[in-house]
Order: sequence, then structure tokens, then C-alpha cells
Amino acid sequence: TEAPIDLPEGELAGVSCADGRVLVQHLPEAAPAAILLLDAILPLDEGGTATSLAHAGELALDPACIARPEHLVFPGEDGRQAFALYYPPCNPDFAAPPGELPPLVVRSHGGPTGRASPALNLQIQFWTSRGFAVVDVDYAGSTGYGRAYRQLLDRSWGLLDVADCVAAARHLAAIGRVDAARLAIRGGSAGGYTTLCALTFHDLFKAGASWYGVADLEALQRDTHKFESRYLDRLVGPWPDAIEVYRARSPLHHAERLSCPVIFLQGLDDRVVPPNQAETMVAALRAKGLTVEYLAFEGEGHGFRKAATIETALLAEHAFFCRVLGIATAPPED
Repeated sequence: TEAPIDLPEGELAGVSCADGRVLVQHLPEAAPAAILLLDAILPLDEGGTATSLAHAGELALDPACIARPEHLVFPGEDGRQAFALYYPPCNPDFAAPPGELPPLVVRSHGGPTGRASPALNLQIQFWTSRGFAVVDVDYAGSTGYGRAYRQLLDRSWGLLDVADCVAAARHLAAIGRVDAARLAIRGGSAGGYTTLCALTFHDLFKAGASWYGVADLEALQRDTHKFESRYLDRLVGPWPDAIEVYRARSPLHHAERLSCPVIFLQGLDDRVVPPNQAETMVAALRAKGLTVEYLAFEGEGHGFRKAATIETALLAEHAFFCRVLGIATAPPED
């Protein structure tokens, strides 16, 4: 017997069932996450209820300042479909000069077989409230589009994910949504690897930001934690038989091809992607005379946890992109 329950709009995750009731995470687009209790009402044909038990804090933002995602379908590698969530700039207190298109930040998610989520992401809102458009790319290999799409990344990490991030930026520029001369890309961990590959093996982006990103696949294969110890066999190739593939797709071995400014943000306690990967890239790019920034944070591992670290990193990245892309910013108020 089915019991219909009216649910609020948003993404649902983390389903847990017991005794005819369900607990589920509710992840809306414009509000903090919540825990819902779904409870059937007898008789079942009268439906059920969805009760909010708890919220992840309060959101001190005007709803008018929150950019809502648009699902984007665009031509990816070899003409196949690729997907993304596009967030236009959103701040009712400010407007761009007439005829000026916004700069674009391409976000390459981690995983790499993760996905872009439409749930409220304050880091994305950080950019859109400051006049940037953001495209969160569900590149080949992302979950949510079926097994065949996810398996496209098998033996193709560093290729198809990168190609789709490049294609998303080109598509948005071609249809007049963003400024083709002000394209940047950012990502963390596996997304940082995709970012560094896009910057190294393509010439589209004017700036990039790597948050504890992988620069050397060989080192990742040797040093990664036990849970993902054979993950790269599927994504890149069997180790060590495919060692030349690992080297060919490692930005660290091709730093001479990277020719745009990059900011690196790294935790000094990171055991998944140790600091020496970022530091070697920084040294190589500085030797070329490129504009490079490196922010290292004590007490942070693979994924920043401290609010002060995240704030410092975001503000530094924003200032870096603005400087590189020639975007004027207001001086801080006294």
C-alpha cells in the first residue's frame, strides 16, 4: 500500500527507515539542510506527514541574494551530452556596467566520480554574490546520470573530465552568458587534479585555483589511503603497467606547458596529497616567471575544516582572480 507524502522542494539524501517511519536529509536550494521525519498516517490512503526535526543553523541571507541553479546540457567530448549546474551572478544591490558579461568560475567537483549538487552551497554563493557566474560541471564519470555515464571515466580520468570542464566554459561563452576573456577554474582534491590538468593541457582559462589538488598521479597511487588504494587502476590504468600513462597525465611532469596564473591552497598535514606536490608545482611555475600564490595552513589536512582557514582561503582566491582578471574591487570599509 502506498502512502503519498507531500515533500518540500529540494534534494533528499541519507534515507534511514524503521518502524514505518523514515528519517531523511532535506537539502534545499536556498536554505540550510534539515532532517525530516516522514510518517505515514492510518488509513494510508489519507497520506502522510513530513515534519522538520532540525535545521543546520539559520541563514542570515536575503533570499534575493541567493543564485538558483539552472540545469545545463551542453555538447561534451565527441558531441555526446554533458551536464552542469549554472549559477548566474546574483546581488540585487549591484549591477554590471551595460553590455558587460560576467566572469566565469568553473567548478570541478571532487570524487572524481562525485557530482554537482543543487543544494545550497555557500561557497558558490560567495562567488555569485560578487558578480561571478559559476558552472558546477557534472563531467563524464559523475554520478546521477546512469551507470554508462559514470563508467565513461574508466581509464579516462584527466581526459574526459577535463574536456567537459573546457566544453562547459566554451559553451557558456558561445551562447553569450559569460565573458570569454575572463574564464577561471577551481577545484579541490580530485577536482584540483582536473583543474591543474585543464590549466596544463589546455589554453582556455586565464587563472586557476587548486585546493589540495593532485599534481602527481604516481605519488597518489603510492601514498593514498587504503580505502582508495586500487581506485586508480580503474580510473587511469593498472599499476605499475600503465606507469607511462600516469606520467603523461600528471601536471607535475608537464609544468612547462602551464602558462597562466595559479593559486595553490594546501593543508600542511595532508596525507592524501602531501604538500610537496603543490610546492613542486609552485617552484616550477615561479621559475617560469608566472604569477603564483601559495597559501599553506598548519593544522589542516585533506579538506579544510576550520572556519578561519576556509574564510582566509576564499578571500585570497577571490582577490587573486580579481587581480589576474583585471576586476576592480571596492576598498575595505574602515
